[in-house]
Amino acid sequence: MTNNALFHSTVLRRTLAGIGVLLVVLLLVALFFPWDMLRGPINRHVSEQLGRRFEITRHLSVQLGRTATVRADGVEIANPEWASKPYLVKATAAEFDIRLLPLLLGRIELPRIALTEPQIGLQIEPDGRRTWALSRDTSDEGSVPRIDALIIDKGTVDYQSAAQGANIHVQFSLARELQGQLPLSYKAAGKWQGEPFNASGRTGGVLQLSKDRVAPFPIEVDAVAGKTSLKAKGSISNLAELAGVDATFDLQGRNLEELYRLLGVVLPSTPPYKLRGKLAKHGKVWAATQIQGTLGNSDLSGALSFDQSAAVPLLTGKVQSRLLDFADLAPVIGLDQPEKAAANVPVSKTDPDSVAQSNKSVATGTTRKVLPAAALDVTRLQAMNADVIYSAADIRHVEVLPLDKGSVHVKLKAGVLQLEPVSLGIAGGTVAGSIRIDSNPVPAVFSTRLDLRAVQLNQLFPAIETSKSSLGKISGQLDLKGRGNSLAQMLGTSSGDVAVLMGKGEISNILLEFMGLDGGEVIKFLVRGDRNVQLRCAAAAFGVNRGLMTTKTIVLDTADTVINGRGTVNLADETLDLVLDPAPKDRSILSFRSPLKIGGTFASPSAGPDKGALAGRAAIAVGLGVINPLLALAATIETGPGQNENCTAILARAANSSAGSRMPASATK
Repeated sequence: MTNNALFHSTVLRRTLAGIGVLLVVLLLVALFFPWDMLRGPINRHVSEQLGRRFEITRHLSVQLGRTATVRADGVEIANPEWASKPYLVKATAAEFDIRLLPLLLGRIELPRIALTEPQIGLQIEPDGRRTWALSRDTSDEGSVPRIDALIIDKGTVDYQSAAQGANIHVQFSLARELQGQLPLSYKAAGKWQGEPFNASGRTGGVLQLSKDRVAPFPIEVDAVAGKTSLKAKGSISNLAELAGVDATFDLQGRNLEELYRLLGVVLPSTPPYKLRGKLAKHGKVWAATQIQGTLGNSDLSGALSFDQSAAVPLLTGKVQSRLLDFADLAPVIGLDQPEKAAANVPVSKTDPDSVAQSNKSVATGTTRKVLPAAALDVTRLQAMNADVIYSAADIRHVEVLPLDKGSVHVKLKAGVLQLEPVSLGIAGGTVAGSIRIDSNPVPAVFSTRLDLRAVQLNQLFPAIETSKSSLGKISGQLDLKGRGNSLAQMLGTSSGDVAVLMGKGEISNILLEFMGLDGGEVIKFLVRGDRNVQLRCAAAAFGVNRGLMTTKTIVLDTADTVINGRGTVNLADETLDLVLDPAPKDRSILSFRSPLKIGGTFASPSAGPDKGALAGRAAIAVGLGVINPLLALAATIETGPGQNENCTAILARAANSSAGSRMPASATK
């Protein structure tokens, strides 16, 4: 080996040795560097950058690397002056990992933070300012540090948000002996959406806050907000964004409508409910599946999905009931709850206490309204969109109409609620059509088109014993438009058409005899029983203008009697003013053939003969009775001037109304 080669080899060995010594020195410096000497400069520099006080109060150590680990005893980070809590973080000790390369680029990325006995004060204002934005501009979302995992060993968190009506205090406690068995327990109390709120439960020891972490950790929740309670058990991947949720839940409360304030989900008003199922969240979509439970006395099952990815969230799904108690729909349409309506139940005439109570309410009975007047909060319809199908296989406890099943497709978009199709089974027939409510104008605008098909007359009024032997099928149509924020307002302002038609059938004769005041026939059928008479046809058509229904046609033609009607029905003040003119076709004694007047209100209707027309015939009877009591009966003999109506012409006349014109041809046969 030449001298030149030996020289270069010696230089190389000395250079490598020097580098090695330098690395050892740097390592020793890194390991034993008195980092506490830098606490003062670090505190001043960070405080200047944040615009608020930052201080490591006791001890600082750093382990360098691509990701440095910083350990500090006594850490205080003040909140901005506008915050109600003095500290963002005040902890006995803190240890965190920080990536150096992103830090050089102005980003703070913390893969892990471990805090001992911290006091954490989080607050966000409606204008976007938040206490955890680490810059002078606390509304800058780019200055919010990225935190992947958080470990808290005892301590508290206070969270305030005026926009969410939230002011919550949370206490954490870590039981290290329960590692792998939900060691971190918590208790929370305060307000959420302005309602009293408390919660408790347990989670895994490491709170995953990064959307990039996919490892789920277990969680249990038992929370109460106002009158709503939630129990859930499962796992979650990202607590900060509530991502990767996979849990079972039990939810109960007094009204599903209250979930709007708590969660922003628009649901109808309901009686108390209890629901359970599975809950999952992927991205911005919440999914509740395998739903089982009850609303009032009705059961409910199905699945719903709530997508928050768009500016206006979307609720979709399909739910059904095996049995629907009609009383549970009362709050949906603005009717009194059963307990509230109890005071309006008819009283027994044989019960002295009931009679006394009835007498007290006589004065107010005529002013009581029947149409639901409770205001519906239609403005909430603008908070989300929806596409949900609901069906009920069996409907029970319907006092007014004998419904047996039903379904509705609910579509909500841009504040317009469309119920189409609506399908109901009623008295052996069907009611089908659509209902539309546009909540954008004030008051809301509604329109409805409902078609009645093949309704069985003998099933239509189950509470009326004398109607059970009547036979025939009824068809009809309702086509109305109006404005208002309650069902009463909508109908009271409505305009359009209403038509009801019936072809051949049979009707209980005793009903007709009562209408015609044919005393002889009434006495006979009360003693010997009722009989049916042939119904040749029937038609009723009303034009509706601003809540006033005015008759176009009322005709009822049977083998015994022809009845023609006229008058009005006022949907605004719920009053009746109708006159029915019966013209019996047979001869009968004790028949005072006079018009029958129907008046009063929906709540307290009245019916009786036209006293003026009846008085003349009664005077003749009294005068003849002076001569010979037997001759008094002559004035009551009905000679039967009534003629068979031309049913084809009757139905054609009703069909000429705008509503009747859409009736199927089968309805007139």
